[in-house]
Amino acid sequence: MRYLALVTDYDNTLAKDGRVMASVAVALERLRTSGRRIILVTGRRIDDLLAICECINSFDYVVAENGAVLYEPRTQETILLAEPPPDHFITALRKRGVRPLEVGQVIVATHVPQVEMVMETIQQFGLELQVIFNRGSVMVLPSGVNKASGVRHALRLLGMSPHEVVGVGDAENDHSFLRISECAVAVANAIDSIKDIAAMVTSGEAGDGIVELVDQLIATDLEPIDAKLTHHHIALGTRLDGTTVWLPPYGRNLLIAGPSGSGKSTLATAFIERLAERFYQVCILDPEGDYSNLKNIVTIGDQRHAPSVEEVLAVLRDPDVHVNVNLLGVNLSDRPRYFAELLPNLQAMRTHTGRPHWIVVDEAHHLLPSTWGHAPRGLPQQFGESVLITVNPAHLAPSTLSLVDMVIAVGPAANVTLRGFTEAADRPSVQIDPTAEKGDVVCWFVQGGQDPFPMQVIQGQAERIRHRRKYAEGDVRYHSFYFRGPHGKHNLKAQNLFIFSQLAEGIDEETWLYHLRRGDYSRWFREVIKDESLAEEARIIEQRTDISPWGTRCLIREAIGKRYTLPE
Repeated sequence: MRYLALVTDYDNTLAKDGRVMASVAVALERLRTSGRRIILVTGRRIDDLLAICECINSFDYVVAENGAVLYEPRTQETILLAEPPPDHFITALRKRGVRPLEVGQVIVATHVPQVEMVMETIQQFGLELQVIFNRGSVMVLPSGVNKASGVRHALRLLGMSPHEVVGVGDAENDHSFLRISECAVAVANAIDSIKDIAAMVTSGEAGDGIVELVDQLIATDLEPIDAKLTHHHIALGTRLDGTTVWLPPYGRNLLIAGPSGSGKSTLATAFIERLAERFYQVCILDPEGDYSNLKNIVTIGDQRHAPSVEEVLAVLRDPDVHVNVNLLGVNLSDRPRYFAELLPNLQAMRTHTGRPHWIVVDEAHHLLPSTWGHAPRGLPQQFGESVLITVNPAHLAPSTLSLVDMVIAVGPAANVTLRGFTEAADRPSVQIDPTAEKGDVVCWFVQGGQDPFPMQVIQGQAERIRHRRKYAEGDVRYHSFYFRGPHGKHNLKAQNLFIFSQLAEGIDEETWLYHLRRGDYSRWFREVIKDESLAEEARIIEQRTDISPWGTRCLIREAIGKRYTLPE
């Protein structure tokens, strides 16, 4: 279910002449029975609303006074979301003859003909207040307070974000919350500017339009109007003709595949950035510590600590927080079991809150290996909004590949990668565009009925030192450095720079010098660690004869320490 909450205006949207029709109240109860939440947002004061709205208990929260007051019908608790205006401001308006003048707990309201005197009074006292119009009414509120700010507060209490919302309204002051809603709807009697931003305009006016909307929400989850929500789509790259390649933010699974060092993580990082910019919550499963340096993302876990499922869910409870689950502390053999435990919990969270919006699984073959028998039972029928990153699609469980909607093949052998996907997923082979080598990657919409095509990747904005944490604390596995010595009497494995530095401090002098004079250290830094600067500094040290063997150890360890933060 995509839309988990309805946010509706009151006057001339839900209600007509201040009253909610019985058919509308029944529709709201049907919507609640479907598992969705309902928030009422209005410019009215709570006391006024309680006197006329008989279905107040149908709402999880009421955002009143145009975003300044929050009321929970279940507990009858009222919370002010802004400071009331100063008493001398109200007194001055009354002295100037501003009529009518309604004063709420925060809001001050009058009619449009009085707006000039209101503005002059605000200026007279140097107050930071704003004026908001609503058809023939004028509302005065603290700066930054509007229906959107109040709705955001209510949604956070429900554990949701605006991406789970269908918003419906009719007038000027509804713009703010409709613009943040994933799907904006206007009733037939709405003003033109509201209809202009709506993805759907109901046939019926006011309450009749609400009943119509509720019927469609329950029946189709508004799927027929998805095509009108292209402003939410995420850019992946550009075709060779310059047109942008877009990915819808809902109902898609993306596979990024290619050999090591081909740029998979770089592409994924740029995509994660753009998701975060649109406030789609991301949960990254990071087996090798590649994403720990991303900005605005909270990393939990490291080489010494495996994050529990409870920790992951606790961080994700905040809709505005993205989480990177670092799995360096989870043994390779235990990772599929860890993922099989975590995924159902993430899916349950999605059922109730719609979040995390996207799950990114790097080195997906570690978590969903083709050889692991429990994977099919651990997967839902629809994975939903995920990015799977792997070296070879054939290394993933076939049940996983069957859920993929889009494949991006990275690296020079894109045709081999795509062929591996079609064979592993038991799909017909596809033709590769002969101009594919002109793009950074090859992209294929699996369900779209079109052939794969070359694509230029849109680079991310954040500066990230590629694989820095991975090489400092991770595990380069079969690319590890081995201290063996001239006679092969040792076989000491350094799978990262931390272990390398430890072994370099304690290895015997003969073994150290053997690798030093062969240039093995600089070669490993260049070819495996992929740090040209470190490799060049090590090469110069390897060629020096004016310092002691112990001095060369110290210099190389210092060179590593300058560039990488190693665990203490």
